[in-house]
Amino acid sequence: MGLLSADFGIDLGTANTVVCRGDGTVLLDEPSVMLVSLGSDGSRKPILIGHQARELTGRTPVGMTTVRPIRDGVVSDLQSAKGYIVAVIHQVTRRPWERFRPRAVCGVPAGATALERQALIESLEEGGIGRADLIPEPVAGAIGCGIDPLEPRAHMVVDVGGGTAEVTAICFGGILAASSCRIAGDEMTAALNQYLRQEHHLIVGELTAEDIKIKLRSSGNGSGPIVVEGRDVFTGKPRMQTLDPDEATLAIRPTVDGIVDALSFVLDQLPPQAVGDIMQTGVLAFGGGSLLEGFQGHLEEALGFSVGMAERPLTCVAEGAAKALSSPRVVDAFKGAPPQF
Repeated sequence: MGLLSADFGIDLGTANTVVCRGDGTVLLDEPSVMLVSLGSDGSRKPILIGHQARELTGRTPVGMTTVRPIRDGVVSDLQSAKGYIVAVIHQVTRRPWERFRPRAVCGVPAGATALERQALIESLEEGGIGRADLIPEPVAGAIGCGIDPLEPRAHMVVDVGGGTAEVTAICFGGILAASSCRIAGDEMTAALNQYLRQEHHLIVGELTAEDIKIKLRSSGNGSGPIVVEGRDVFTGKPRMQTLDPDEATLAIRPTVDGIVDALSFVLDQLPPQAVGDIMQTGVLAFGGGSLLEGFQGHLEEALGFSVGMAERPLTCVAEGAAKALSSPRVVDAFKGAPPQF
């Protein structure tokens, strides 16, 4: 039986939410941010999601606020997550009947606890999903890049998102070795914010620091100095500061080092027989954090394997989850209890 168009592959990321239809078509790729109105009884009514909500971060009127329902790749607030998922499903379904209990496969951090996984399933089901299955995000990303996780050959992938960074070796429907840390893109943004305050005495908003980090991705380097607008620490007056890309890269280098060091622990868990497979195929990296200039080489040095970049590093997790809709063997193999890290 063919897939219904209301079946979805979902990547509820800390930074971005990506939703794909069962055929792999990307329906939504927007920031995981929601603007809500605050009721006198403590309720939160969703108003906007995605780019429109993100643009209001740090500038919301009285009685409204922006929230991020997903933190470190898992649900941070059940009420907000439910409202957010309802809004997401409403946005990606054009016909009312498509909203009637659709099925979804959703990525979840490989290091998520059983309680965090259950909270995500509950949020998806209460948000309108009829049947929700979870698979580890590194596995979903691998599938989205054309890797078959059921074949008797070892593969290693690295996923660096906004809330978590994970390296996972998979083979024959199981996880051979994994290392996870909850230091990722958000910590890079915080490091930039702190650096500007300490070294240039400039206070900037969260969006400004995030935009600087995005400009540091490999596609943005070489474009010249970055002009940063903020408020002077001492005078309180608005001021502009020119920031060299190399200087900004050095500011987040300690955070990148921490991520790579944490991920390199996977080598202690890796079965020796799997090393040959990974040496032949290399490590595949995806997620927004993997796009930073120099990250690829730094990871190669730490792991000792060649590292290649995914063709679609920002959407491959949702694309892989969508492919898993038609691969029940994959879902059954990886939807069980998470391994211990």
